[in-house]
Amino acid sequence: MIKKKRWQIVLMLFLAGIINYLDRSALSVAAPLVTADLGLTPADLGLVFSSFFVGYAIFNFIGGWASDKFGGKRVFTLAMAVWSTFCALTAAATGFVSLLVIRVFFGVGEGPLSSTMNKVVNNWFPHREAASAVGYANCGTPLGGAIAGPLVGLMAVAFGWKVSFIAIGVIGFVWLGFWVMLATEKPREHPTITAEELREIEEDHADPTAGLPPQPLSFYLRQPVVLATGFAFFGYNYILFFFLTWFPSYLTMAQHLSIKDMSIATVLPWIVGFCGLAAGGYVSDLVFRRTGRALFARKLVLTVCLSIAAVSVALAGLVSTVGSALALMSAAVFFLYLTGSSYWAILQDTVRGENIGGVGGFIHMIANCAGIIGPAVTGFIVQSTGAFTSAFVLAGGIAIMGVICVLVFVRPIAAVPPGAVSPAVRAV
Repeated sequence: MIKKKRWQIVLMLFLAGIINYLDRSALSVAAPLVTADLGLTPADLGLVFSSFFVGYAIFNFIGGWASDKFGGKRVFTLAMAVWSTFCALTAAATGFVSLLVIRVFFGVGEGPLSSTMNKVVNNWFPHREAASAVGYANCGTPLGGAIAGPLVGLMAVAFGWKVSFIAIGVIGFVWLGFWVMLATEKPREHPTITAEELREIEEDHADPTAGLPPQPLSFYLRQPVVLATGFAFFGYNYILFFFLTWFPSYLTMAQHLSIKDMSIATVLPWIVGFCGLAAGGYVSDLVFRRTGRALFARKLVLTVCLSIAAVSVALAGLVSTVGSALALMSAAVFFLYLTGSSYWAILQDTVRGENIGGVGGFIHMIANCAGIIGPAVTGFIVQSTGAFTSAFVLAGGIAIMGVICVLVFVRPIAAVPPGAVSPAVRAV
C-alpha cells in the first residue's frame, strides 16, 4: 500500500501530525517547570493554554478557506514553518505576557492543520477510502502526544525546558524539507505517479454531492448539518483539550506524581488514542461499504463512541486513585479518537469539493473555541474549588450535548434542483 503515492502523502501527513502534537503538548508537559521559572499562577497558566486557541481557532477557518483558494500543499507548507518557528521561540518567553503572545502566534501556525489535511485527502483519495485516509493521516497526533511526555519531560529535566522547545521546533523544519520535495497539490501533478493509481483515484473521485447546485461558502455555513457537526466537534475538543492541557497538571497537583512519573503516565492514553484514531476511519468506511449509507456510518461511529468517551471522562473526575483515573481517561481518549475522522467524513459526504476546505475550517474553528474556553474555565475551577472534579464532569456533559445535536440535526443538505435527487441523499 505504501508504494502508492497517495499513501505516501498520508504518511507525510501522519508524521506532520506527530510533530504537531509533540509541539502542542510540550508546554503541558513542561508546565510545572515553566510556571516555577516564570512565576505563573494556575489562572495564568489556564489563560496561557487558552491563548493558543485564539490564534488557532481563527486560522482553522482562514487556513481552510486558503486551502480552497491557494491549495492544500502550499498552505500546509507555510503552516509548518510558522508553528515550528514559534514553538522554538517559546524558549524566549520571559513572563506571562510574552508567553501569552508567543502562544497566540504558535496557534496561528497550527490552525490550518486539520482542514488542510482534509483538503489534501479530498484531492488525492477516492471516496471509498476517504474516511480511512483522514483517520490514518490524523492518527499521528495522539502519537505525538505520547512521545511528548517522555521526550519533553526528560529533556526538560536534563537540559532545561527552554532547550526542549528549541529542539522540537527544529524537527518541524526537517519534515518541511521532505514535504516540499515529495508532495504535489493534485495526483496528476506528481511526476512519478502511475497511470494505474491515477485510474484508481479518479474512477471513484466523483463528488458525492454532485446533485447539489454550486453554492457560495456562506450557504454551507448556515446549514444545520454543518453547525451540528461543528458543535459535536466542540464537545470532542473540549474533552481532548482538557486532557491535553490540564491532565498532566492534574496528575502532579491532585495525584502528587513527580514530573518524571507524570511524563511516563501520560503515554498510555495517547497510545490508545493513536489506536482509536487509526481504527475509526476504517470502521466508518467498513460500515459504509456494508450498508451503502455513508452518512449513517459516520453518525453511528460518532454518536456511540463520543457518548462512551463522555461518560468515561466524567467518571474519571470521581475516582480517587491514579490507576483508576488513568484507566478511565485512557478509555475516554480511545473512544474519543474513534470519532476523529467522522466529523471530516460527514463533510466529505455533504459538502461540494470546491467548498470542503472552507467549510472544514469553519467547523474546526467552532470546535476549537473549546480550546479557548475550556482550559481557562478549568483553571478558574481549580483555583476556586481546589479540585478537578467539576471540570471532568463538565467536559463529559458538553460532549453529550454534541451527541444530541448530531442525532437531531445531521441530515443531507436538501437544496437540489427540482426533480433531482442528490447522491448524498441516496447515501443515507
